[in-house]
This record gives sequence, C-alpha cells and structure tokens, in this order.
Amino acid sequence: MVEPTTFDDFEAASRATLAYLHQRLGFDLWMMTRVEGSDCLVLQAENHGYDVEEGTVFRWGDSFCSQMILGHGPRVVPHAQNVPLFAASPIAQQIQIGAYISVPLASTDGSLFGTLCAIDPSPQDESIRDELPLIEFLTRLLGTVLFADLKAAKQARLLERSQQAARTDVLTGLLNRHGWEQSVAIEEARAKRYGSPACVLIVDLDGLKQVNDTKGHVHGDALIRSASNSIRSVLRENDIVARIGGDEFAILGIECDAEGCEAIFKNVTNALLSNGISASVGKALRDHRLGLFEAIAAADRAMYVAKAKRRTRCSREHP
Repeated sequence: MVEPTTFDDFEAASRATLAYLHQRLGFDLWMMTRVEGSDCLVLQAENHGYDVEEGTVFRWGDSFCSQMILGHGPRVVPHAQNVPLFAASPIAQQIQIGAYISVPLASTDGSLFGTLCAIDPSPQDESIRDELPLIEFLTRLLGTVLFADLKAAKQARLLERSQQAARTDVLTGLLNRHGWEQSVAIEEARAKRYGSPACVLIVDLDGLKQVNDTKGHVHGDALIRSASNSIRSVLRENDIVARIGGDEFAILGIECDAEGCEAIFKNVTNALLSNGISASVGKALRDHRLGLFEAIAAADRAMYVAKAKRRTRCSREHP
C-alpha cells in the first residue's frame, strides 16, 4: 500500500513540518503562530521542554519575533545573548532562550499572518544559520496550504448559505436562531484552527412591543423588516447576521479585529438611526482563550447595559 503523500489541511501540514524540523534541527520548541493586534497566538506546537501549549497567547510586542519583523534582529540567532535587544526583551526575562529561529508567514496581501519559529534553552552551533533557506522554503509552502484552506473556507460559507432554507427566518430572510447557532459552531471551529479574529454584535430593537400594541403587528413586522434590511445593507459579504428573537438580531463579524468591530458597530447604529429605528447594540471581540460563545454572552451583556443607559436617559428627558 502506498503511503499518503498529501495532508488533509493546513493544521496537519503544519504539525508535520514542525515535527520534521525538530527531528532535523533539534530545538525544544517549534511553533506556528498567528499575530492579531497585540496578541501572538500559538496555533500548533512541537514542544519538548517549554511550558507552552497550543492556544497559548503571548504579547506580540514582548517577543523576539516582533523585533525580527521590525528589522532589529536576524531570523536565525545561534546565541541569543549575543543580540543585546533580544537579551533584554521581556520574553527573555520570562523563559530561558539560548537560541532562536523565526521566519514570517505573510498573507496574500503582504500583511503579516504569523511566524514559524523555534527556541531552545541552549545556544546552538553557528552552522544552524545554513538551515535558513530550508526553513524559509517550508514556511512558503505552508503559506500556500494555509491560504488555499482559507479560500476553501470562504467557498464553504457560501455553500452553507445556499443550503440554509431550513435555517431561515421567514419574515426577514435572515438566519433564524437554529441557523445562527449552527453557523457560530462552524466559525468557532475555524477560528480555533486558524486563529482568526472575530466579533459579535447583539442588536435589540427598542419599542417593538409598543408598536405592536398601538399600531398592530403589521406595523411591527414592517419595523423588523426595515431593521433587517438596514443591518444587512452595511455588512460585508462574509459577515453573518441572524434574527434570534422577536426583536433581537445577532451579527458575527468574520476575520474582524477591534478596529473592524468598531466599524461594524458604527455602520449598523448609523444605518438604523438613518431609517428612524431606535435600538440598543452591544459588541464584544472573540477572546482566543474563551471562544465565540463567551463573546456572544459578553455582547448580550453589553446590549443590556446600553438599553439600561438609554432608558435612564429617556426618563431624564421625559420625566
């Protein structure tokens, strides 16, 4: 029987590469990381001595890698103490680093995705520098696999949406609660695999019950449809929006960092206001350590805080 010569996905290819590099070059810890804002998330690790696990988050600015990216240090350092900036860095005060390797992994647009890096507590022979072309080559290959995976994930999202009739809210055409929960579970698995940033917004319409009670459900339904259209009109293609309750909507911002989350928040609130719709909106970023479901709970809490502030303000203006 012929041994398989392909990998199922980026995660499998990354693990195999890290294991190969450890076998060939030693080093107690090899990592594939994702850089997101001030965080450096360990996606995969080949660990033989350090207290580092997959999912560990470091401060990016504390790392040797951040200095390397800025051009303040080389990609291969056989004796870390011989590079003053590395020796004085915060990470060197936390863990013992005698030797270091790091190669950046760039996104298709040229921005930094993360790094393939290694550390060892002991200094290494100077000949380790000769291995840099091989490590750079393997990193480029991993980048090809990674971005093919990410493209496939985008296409899978489109397919999922084309098959979502049973998960659709009849009134608005958005996902219903069941569809929302399924989509969140899928995106959480992807976020764990690729370290992707994401955010959640919860939108609660103000006064829907009053509209239903005073003007009738036809007007209430029109308000819900108008809110749905307003929200959907300002979201990006990859973002997910659902009607998860009578007067409540949920938004999942895909590949969305803090700046992107704030942009979605402003766009949604402005779109609602421009159509005369009053709503309370809460937002939260996905924390790599806690996941999307906790982000949903945090956004929900933030929405209730916003609603309480709105009621207090209204009571003061109209005693």
